[in-house]
This record gives sequence, structure tokens and C-alpha cells, in this order.
Amino acid sequence: MSDDDAWAALADAFVEGAYATVKGQVRTYVLHQHLLRHLPAPPASVLDVGGGAAHQSLPLARLGYDVTVLDPSEAMLAKARQRVATESEAVRDRVRFIQAEGEKADGETFDVVLCHGVLMYLDQPEPMLDALCRSLAPGGLLSIMALNARTLAVRPAIEQRWDEALAAFDAATETGVFGTSTRADTVDHLSQLMRDREVDPVAWYGVWLFTDWRDPDPDDLEVVAAVELQASLRDPYRGLSRVFHLLGHRR
Repeated sequence: MSDDDAWAALADAFVEGAYATVKGQVRTYVLHQHLLRHLPAPPASVLDVGGGAAHQSLPLARLGYDVTVLDPSEAMLAKARQRVATESEAVRDRVRFIQAEGEKADGETFDVVLCHGVLMYLDQPEPMLDALCRSLAPGGLLSIMALNARTLAVRPAIEQRWDEALAAFDAATETGVFGTSTRADTVDHLSQLMRDREVDPVAWYGVWLFTDWRDPDPDDLEVVAAVELQASLRDPYRGLSRVFHLLGHRR
């Protein structure tokens, strides 16, 4: 494992921790349901940029999509390989792994490009968006999940951290749950950046509303996921969500 793998220390926390919680499972479920509304039929090719342990793209491989998981972290890709190794041979054959920074993805194009929970860790979204759009075949689907800049005050206010909540109304960054700095975006701004790169937005949804404020009982996972899915689709709930899911087609 490389000494400069910035995510190595967080790999277990993400995979065995965050993604295993009700909140983590809700994220995967809600995003998957959104994708099913827009994906081309399998075996379309999917590039999962910053795909980590393949939580979002492995379910697509099970449906027959040809998946490429690209991530700069050797530790995160090791987690992905472990998960994929438990699948059937047919699914394993549909998944490949590339260790690289997403901004350097270039050359090959895909029918679908996913970039979920990545932009928030970058100083600026433009270099990554350049690479994402370059990697998208004509007519292809781009799927981005980003931190919602318009709801940064909600969590500190719910937790009665009033000074932080007041400052958050005009903030563009916050400290994430793992102590890392995260940067927020808006649907309008990312939509314009996509248009500038020949990708036309077609839909946006919310992700994480109620589960971002409370830690639900795991026994309630099914109904919690159903509630969160409905909230993700409707106004005003989707606009109040912790993060948002934006999709567009390349011209």
C-alpha cells in the first residue's frame, strides 16, 4: 500500500462504518433508484469515478452493466476487489479496476459516468468535470452527487451549535463526519458547468434528508429507505436534502 494513499486510514471507516449504517444503505438505495430512471439498457459501459469500494457500481454489474471502478486509493480499491470477489463469475467478469485520479481520466469513453461524493473533497469542481465530460460518449449519462451548499446550516442548528449554524448560511465549506474538509455546490452552478461542457442537465434529486439528522433503527431500514426515496423526488423536501443528485446527457 502506497504511503501517499490519503484514503488508506479512512477505508475501514467508510466501508465497514459509513456504508454499513442505515444512512449509508439509504444513500446507495436512493441513488440506485434514481439511476434506474435514466440508465440505458445493459450491457452499457459504466465508469465509476472515485468509486471507492464499488457500493454504487457493483449493483449495476449485477444487472448486466460493464463497470470500471476508478479510484486513486489503493486501499479503497482493495475493498472493492474484496467485495467483487464474492460475486458470481459472470458479475466478476463485468468489473475492472483502475487506480488513478479522476481528473486524469481521458481517452476511453463510456455510456455512463458516475461521480458520487467526490466533488466535495476537491478545491474546485471544474478540473474533475472536464475529465468526467471527456469520458462521456455522445448521448451518454453523467451522474453527480454533491454536497448541498444551501443546507449547510441545518445540521449545526439541529445539534444546537448556533454560532456555527449562523456562520453556515454564508459558508461554502464544512468539516465532514470524518474530520475532513468538504466543499459544497449548488444545483444551479453545477448545471451551468455541465452545460458549458456540452452536457445538458435532465433531472436532479435530493439524497439524505431525515437520516442526516437522526440515526434510525436498523430494523426500520426498509421503510426509512422508502421515506427517503419519496423525499428525494419531491419539493420542497429534495431542496432540503444534505446532498443532491444531478444527472445530464452529453449532446
